[in-house]
Amino acid sequence: MEKKLYKSNQNKMICGVCGGIGEYFGIDPTIIRLAWAIFCLMGGSGILAYILAAVIIPSNPEIVV
Repeated sequence: MEKKLYKSNQNKMICGVCGGIGEYFGIDPTIIRLAWAIFCLMGGSGILAYILAAVIIPSNPEIVV
């Protein structure tokens, strides 16, 4: 079974993008969030990148109860 990138249903702060990237690469989502925040502060393009990722990356089809 191949790995696929999905927005996270469990590690979710806003849309689950950073949580999904963290789960995909096996990294703590907090590290991804910190890197993304630094990326946003270095010119603001991180905000646009996050919005695009939130639109492009599909939600995880697994239903978590």
